[in-house]
Amino acid sequence: MRYLTFSPPPGLAGYVRYFWMLEGEGSVDQPYIHRSMADGCAELIFHYQGTFDELVTDSLTEKSFASGLSGASQHFRRFSINRNFGIFGAYLYPFAVSQLFSLPGTETRNQMLDLKYVAGSQADELEEKMMLATSCTERVNIMTAFLESRLTKIKKQPPGVFEVIKYLIHTKGNTNVDTLAEKSFLSTRQFERNFKQFTGFSPKLFSRIIRFQNAIAHYGHRTKSLTDIAYTCGYYDQSHFIQEFKEFSGHNPREYFTGKAEATQWINYPDKNIQSLLT
Repeated sequence: MRYLTFSPPPGLAGYVRYFWMLEGEGSVDQPYIHRSMADGCAELIFHYQGTFDELVTDSLTEKSFASGLSGASQHFRRFSINRNFGIFGAYLYPFAVSQLFSLPGTETRNQMLDLKYVAGSQADELEEKMMLATSCTERVNIMTAFLESRLTKIKKQPPGVFEVIKYLIHTKGNTNVDTLAEKSFLSTRQFERNFKQFTGFSPKLFSRIIRFQNAIAHYGHRTKSLTDIAYTCGYYDQSHFIQEFKEFSGHNPREYFTGKAEATQWINYPDKNIQSLLT
């Protein structure tokens, strides 16, 4: 299995957190299971080799899209593939979806939308280019050119709430709503309304999701106990931590952090690091 991430060029860094690529193996006898967990950010995703089935229940599967937008989500989802696969993604700040594609967060939250719904007439050409590309470098360049072309259509300057959303992400969800509203120079009610429009969630729920994302980033720190992780990430106690972790991941945190949970193989690979764009 191979997982790589790439930092975006400066002109996109305000909208794209990073690009990523995941390649691996699956077979009929040993299908690969992937799990997406609750996340406050959205992703543009392209399956350039193989297409996953979503495991809706133990007995029901649905074909996932070949390419599209996975919106910010408060739920976990499970996917399976029984052949070798390759996926490329652009990991976006929540407000990037509204700015680049004129889709409010309230419309994309908890949704997986086909690329044609998101990119309109540009979808077929973009998908074809991404599928025919022969390297990750080429896919990064194709996606960069596409997103930069979308940026030229943005007329309004981003409101202060965009910077507050970034601040909340980078402070790992540990800031109260009143403080956030003050930073955006809005009343609490107006701030909450704008925040939900761009993220799809209330500030409180979004903060919980970001705090959870901070917690799962401690995977691999075998010297830390669950209590250590809970308090480091701002949870009241271990019980609160376990409850939220199960809600947003479907995993028991003890099982997850010992490396025994389903769909954690990709995290264990040494290629998981941010790299410069190979242009």
